[in-house]
Amino acid sequence: MVATPVTPAFASAAAVGGQAPGYYRMHIGRFEVTALLDGTHPFPAEKLAVGAKPGQVNELLGRQDLSSPFEGMINAFLVNMGDKLVLIDTGAGNLYGKDGGGLVAAIKAAGYTPDEVDDIFITHLHEDHAGGLMIDGKPVFANAVVHVSKLDSDFWLDNANQAKVGALLKPFFPAIQKVVAPYVVAGRFKPYADDTPLLPGLTAIAAPGHTPGHHYYLLEDGGQAMLFWGDTVHMLPVQVPDPKIAIEYDWNVPLAIKARETALALASSKGWWVAGAHISFPGIGHVRTAGGGAGEYRWIPANYTLNR
Repeated sequence: MVATPVTPAFASAAAVGGQAPGYYRMHIGRFEVTALLDGTHPFPAEKLAVGAKPGQVNELLGRQDLSSPFEGMINAFLVNMGDKLVLIDTGAGNLYGKDGGGLVAAIKAAGYTPDEVDDIFITHLHEDHAGGLMIDGKPVFANAVVHVSKLDSDFWLDNANQAKVGALLKPFFPAIQKVVAPYVVAGRFKPYADDTPLLPGLTAIAAPGHTPGHHYYLLEDGGQAMLFWGDTVHMLPVQVPDPKIAIEYDWNVPLAIKARETALALASSKGWWVAGAHISFPGIGHVRTAGGGAGEYRWIPANYTLNR
């Protein structure tokens, strides 16, 4: 029997490539929360980890079939509070090149526009959290008031503090000063003190360490709660099972570890939803204690729903 040659099948349409604009929607009580994907970037976990044992980072990543570098997320979160449309963090904008800048497309895909945002709450003034305030040299949010901890604004807007950080963090000063400048000039940059009330249902929680004024935001309504924890975790497969592993971007490593341990314990004991800037999109889930020793945790991602 003579084998018949097999002719490869080709689709009539060329492969398109790419992904859909990233948004994911759920509710905390009456508040609508929309996770937004600004971009992704290769994250050199093994290179940037602080305090890990030799081989530990790749061993922990390997449990998730990952290795260093792995694809890191840049997430932000939009909250419709009924009378206010609130954005928590803004992504990196152009500051990470092609790895960021998808926030506006995600906002529009989710059914909103940047001009509709009333208030922006920044967890801390790093490039990948405040960079999206500006795209291609122009401010993105025409009507929003930008809020951030006064501790963080005082630190990053004062060039004298460059002497207090390592080489990795020095470029953040001019980058951050540039993206907030239009909002400062317009009178729409409003740093807050730790005891300042924000909005009904939204509370700021000081969590210094990653930066001097790093803050969480706790959203509460109808017996439900979500903790937007900024940069508490950069490497989920590494830092959730071992919270004592820090990262080179931490301004104060011991304080950052303490803040992470506190956040993990609170989120686990209270059953809060957690929304993380660098957790695999949509970056929303729960923290639970692991079966090992004290202080070990595991992550349970949100189950996808069409939210009918």
